[in-house]
Amino acid sequence: MVKFGVIGYGYWGPNVVRNLDQLEGSQVVAVCDKSPASRKRVQKTYPHIKVMADCAELAASTEIDAVAVVTPVWTHYELAKSALENGKHVFVEKPFTSNAAQAEELINLAARKNLQIMVDHTFLFTGAVKKIVQLLDEGALGKLYYYDSTRVNLGLFQHDVNVVWDLAPHDLSIIDHVIKESPEAVVATGQTHLNGCEDVAFITIYFPNKIIAHINVNWLSPVKVRTTLIGGEKKMLVWNDLEADEKIKIYDKGVHISSRQGLYNLLVNYRSGDMWSPQVEQIEALRKELEYFVECITGNKAPHNDGAAGLRVVKLLEAASESLSQRGALVYL
Repeated sequence: MVKFGVIGYGYWGPNVVRNLDQLEGSQVVAVCDKSPASRKRVQKTYPHIKVMADCAELAASTEIDAVAVVTPVWTHYELAKSALENGKHVFVEKPFTSNAAQAEELINLAARKNLQIMVDHTFLFTGAVKKIVQLLDEGALGKLYYYDSTRVNLGLFQHDVNVVWDLAPHDLSIIDHVIKESPEAVVATGQTHLNGCEDVAFITIYFPNKIIAHINVNWLSPVKVRTTLIGGEKKMLVWNDLEADEKIKIYDKGVHISSRQGLYNLLVNYRSGDMWSPQVEQIEALRKELEYFVECITGNKAPHNDGAAGLRVVKLLEAASESLSQRGALVYL
């Protein structure tokens, strides 16, 4: 039985506590939050769980094996470091840390103490992303051309990070998981309109072998859109995460160049075949993720969304931030 302490009971924390409390093999021993109102909510919903206001007390507790850090990103480093120093495995909400140096320090600390770090890249555990990985591994789409995502809605505005650090980690973690190449360079453009943080941004990531990824993130959209296009040499895929049933659609469409004998003799053949929607597992991704974390702790194995994966995402976020500050300059990784 892995005994957990959870720090943070705001927006995402209740979901983490609920799943950990219901999982076989895990038990929530304590929840910590500085807000009296949040602590009252925990006590009302989970009378069997200890509630505290001091994070250091939770991290030092001998009753706890692992700590889930579900707080704003600027607090992640100190809270995770304290937990690791006290011999606790750590689950950290995305993004992992505020900068790469912090992430590297936590990874090294965990390695020295033989502890596991998992970064909350929840989308990797959705049925849709699992299916996408399967299709790419099987070669169903052929050679990968591009990944193009639109992740926009009206709000929720954050006060400590811009829209890139808030929304882009979802796609960056997916890109890191499904594209086997290492990114070479990043370009990002965006604009600040309301609260001093960029609320609209466009990120382009260049990979070897002519693979390109593009992410549109926006807090000022009148509609909520969660659509990703993945283009391959053989087939193309559309993932609409807001679709209830047919989340993934695969199109047997493509382009074939049959002659390259000069500009005027260029022969382009377009293929337009069937569309089908594969069955996608209907699961709560966070539950699967936390179940996997418990397995990694008990089996002493590193999760695929470990600190190193979190670091790679943070490096992309840092590169995007640098490019943003230079109005779209190319930043090499």
